[in-house]
This record gives sequence, C-alpha cells and structure tokens, in this order.
Amino acid sequence: MKSHVAVVTGGTRGIGEAISIALRDAGHKVAANYAGNHERAKEFSERTGIPIYAFDVSDFAQCEAGIRQITEDLGTVDILVNNAGITRDRTIHTMDFESWNAVLQTNLSSCFNMCRCVIEGMQERGFGRIVNIGSVNGQAGQYGQVNYSAAKSGIHGFTKALAKEGARKGITVNAIAPGYVDTDMVRAVPERVLEKIIGTIPVGRLGKAEDIARGVMFLVDEQASFITGSTIDINGGQHMY
Repeated sequence: MKSHVAVVTGGTRGIGEAISIALRDAGHKVAANYAGNHERAKEFSERTGIPIYAFDVSDFAQCEAGIRQITEDLGTVDILVNNAGITRDRTIHTMDFESWNAVLQTNLSSCFNMCRCVIEGMQERGFGRIVNIGSVNGQAGQYGQVNYSAAKSGIHGFTKALAKEGARKGITVNAIAPGYVDTDMVRAVPERVLEKIIGTIPVGRLGKAEDIARGVMFLVDEQASFITGSTIDINGGQHMY
C-alpha cells in the first residue's frame, strides 16, 4: 500500500491509540490529535514515535489551524479517522444543556469540522478515505445517553450522506459501530453494570481496541474503493439488525 498522511482524532488513547499505531505499522505518516491530556499524549508520542497535535475538534477554527499545521509538517491529508468522543451520561430530566451540547459538539460536529477541512484537497487529488467511529448505542440507544446516542446516530447518517458526495471523486466514507470495548471510558462504568453489559454480549467479553483498528485498516486500504456509505458493526454480536 502507498504511504499516506493519516489523521486520527482522539488518537492518543483507547481505540484512537490502537488505530494510530495500526496506521503507523502499515507505513502511513500518522498525526494523532488530542484535546487536553498533555502528559498522556506526550507519553504516547515518545513510546510510538507518532507526532501529536493538540486542538479541540469541536472548534472549527482550531481544526483549520490543526490541519494546516499537519499539512505543513507531514503533507496533505488522505486518510481521516474521526474517533474523538466524550460522554456526559445522565437521564434527560437531570441533563443540563451543557452536557447535551458538549457531547453533540465533540462527537458529531467534530466530524463536520474535520471533514470540511480536508475534503476539498481529497477531491482535487481524486483520493480519500474517511472513517467515522459511531457506536452500538447510536444504533440501539442506551438508557441515560440521549446525548451520546443522538450524536453517534447522527454520525451514521452523516457518513451515508457524505459518501454520496465523495463517491465520484475517489473518496470513500464509512463508519464503524463498536460495541463495548475495554477502554478507560468503559472501565469507568460501575462494575455491577459492566457485568450486566458483558452478559448481553454473545462472545462473552468486551472488545479490544485492536478489534476496531483492524476494521479501520480494512476500510482505508486503497483496494477498498467499492465500499462506501457502509457501517461495519464490531460488537461481538450484541446488536444485529
């Protein structure tokens, strides 16, 4: 496979870290974005050799500046993985607007921000690979996650619409809907709740970040040019439809 410049948002921890490393190992030049955990990001960069870029993907101006810097440092961006995400869980009758808005902006608006910053270059070059990380909870819903489920569901619709726009220009746009993956975010769930969740997964375990990274690598391959507008479910059989 030809080497490309790849950007992974939320790329220094959890699923994003596994994706960044998989892309690096495949020979791509990887830029890992992160928001605020400078110590963790520095450790990641020193350990992997992957350059890191701190900017808030919910802020369009910061995304523009971040992509401009990445382009100056590494070259034009051909692969984009929109992985950044946060949770602010609570039932709607106790949820404030800030908790709603923060999740929608970080998880969903970030996809527009980042895609808008790279799409014209991809169109001009006639090649692009965009993978958006959705969620099983964007498909099935989840109690106490109206904000997160709405944002992730929005990602799946965004993916299909953008796929139609990019198809004639050699740009594929796909999504992955992970189930529950063994990351810091999932491990923060109370143990008794996590045990119940694992009990609903037919394979009997949480996913691994590497499970999701393998899906990304399949979709960004140059030979995956006939796959666009699709969502790959990687959830251990927890949700099928």
